[in-house]
Amino acid sequence: MKQKISLDQTYLICTTLFSVVLVLTNIIGVKLFQGPFNPSSHALTTGIITYPLTFLLTDVVSEIWGAKKANTMVLIGFLMSIVMLIFIQIAMYLPAHPYWVAPNNPFGFETVNEYQNAFNSVFSVNGKLLFGSMLAYMVAQLLDVRLYHMWKKITKGKYLWIRNNGSTSISQLVDTFIVNSILFYWGFGWEFWQGISVMFTIYIYKLILAALDTPLIYLSVAIIRKKFDLPNAMAEYS
Repeated sequence: MKQKISLDQTYLICTTLFSVVLVLTNIIGVKLFQGPFNPSSHALTTGIITYPLTFLLTDVVSEIWGAKKANTMVLIGFLMSIVMLIFIQIAMYLPAHPYWVAPNNPFGFETVNEYQNAFNSVFSVNGKLLFGSMLAYMVAQLLDVRLYHMWKKITKGKYLWIRNNGSTSISQLVDTFIVNSILFYWGFGWEFWQGISVMFTIYIYKLILAALDTPLIYLSVAIIRKKFDLPNAMAEYS
């Protein structure tokens, strides 16, 4: 007999996906890539392709399970990031073996030291990035949950798009400023206005992505409510 997924298991899936996406963001976020508009001057962190999903998941959990469950998910994600940081640091300091150098490798590295330097070049900034990311993450995600429920109360459960975009736009601004200030000025040693320019660009893209994910939160909430026969959010205020 086919086993049905319960509401608690659905929450567990959301929390697991949230943690995986968060850890992945911390791993790939050190890379800068060219934006689609005016690529020669628009630099974006690759974390922008994954991190906005965490705010979507936070809002979905807030909508279905409430603030307490959403905050619990945020704290679990924080702990998973700590675990990631510990193991990355261990991996960096483990002595490299000559077998790591593959013959005829496509990367052009010929010695184990070159491989180790390439490895460190990716993850050495990661400690600073993760410190900034965790600080920004805790502030922004907990703020997002609080703002989401503030808007939900003000609108009496109506207009899901307002609380979704209203909470995300403010919390993303806080997140962008904190994490990128630490990364750009401490990690990369950039000049002030260079960092501000990139942060502004990143935030604009985040706003666009936040607007684009609005149909996804409507769809996700509708699917969960229908599957588990949950009352509409308006029921809480009727």
